[in-house]
Amino acid sequence: MKAEKIWMDGKMVDWDKAQVHVCTHALHYGSGVFEGIRAYETESGTAVFRLKEHIDRLFNSGKILKMVIPYSKEEFRQAVKDTIKANKLKSGYIRPLIYRGFKELGVSPFKCPVNCTIAVWEWGAYLGEEALAQGIKTKISSYARIYINSTSQKAKICGNYVNSIFAKMEAIEAGVDEAILLDTNGYVTEGSGENVFWIRDGVIYTTPTATVLEGITRDSIITIANDMGYQVQEKYICRDELYISDEVFFSGTAAEVTPIREIDNYQIGEGKRGPITENIQKKFFDIAKGKEDKYLTWLDYI
Repeated sequence: MKAEKIWMDGKMVDWDKAQVHVCTHALHYGSGVFEGIRAYETESGTAVFRLKEHIDRLFNSGKILKMVIPYSKEEFRQAVKDTIKANKLKSGYIRPLIYRGFKELGVSPFKCPVNCTIAVWEWGAYLGEEALAQGIKTKISSYARIYINSTSQKAKICGNYVNSIFAKMEAIEAGVDEAILLDTNGYVTEGSGENVFWIRDGVIYTTPTATVLEGITRDSIITIANDMGYQVQEKYICRDELYISDEVFFSGTAAEVTPIREIDNYQIGEGKRGPITENIQKKFFDIAKGKEDKYLTWLDYI
């Protein structure tokens, strides 16, 4: 993971010289917001998937954390494209970050400047190429998803992800690939960095957005599934409904569409990628790679 240039506050900086002060507020208190975005190589060149929606969510996250962002949305979208061009990236991952920098230390962030960066790099399947076909093993985390009134579920706040870090570490040390977190009432929420879908009797279900991040890939999957003729419903469930589902999969910018073959040592369905998951996964990648004219508005070409 390394590229040539990182965009920092309006300037292209060499990767190894993109530095911040050790007293940066976000480093101490997690006072930053970020996005994960992907760019895909298509026959018409590199295209960013749903860039507008990602930057809209980034700015909403900044608003929730009371940041005055010193760039417009259009300027930020252009900066993403400029960073991709500067790094000659054909496909990969894009990480915009808006954070409170250094002026003084203390819990209050208000006197600290708002700084902005965009990094890009080549990155394949988040959980491995094999996982896209064979599925992954997961476990229900012992760590509950942060209570909805403890922080914001609608903002991708850096500090919130300590919750995910604990769940991910626990999963890895237990010998599985990923965690699924429950909320404080015991209902299924999401993975450490992914939304979750499950399928029973041909119906696709997912968790309501009240307790999870409003995933852009999640929204894409719901639209795609509806267009393909599937019924999609939001539903609160306990962990055992996942165990008896026909198929389960994660969605997310990093995870894309990743099947889940096992949860807590329970085999899901036939223990491999199910047919509905495979259909949706194929359609998703065709769209991201510019092969579906109906969804070309989701792509921003470089």
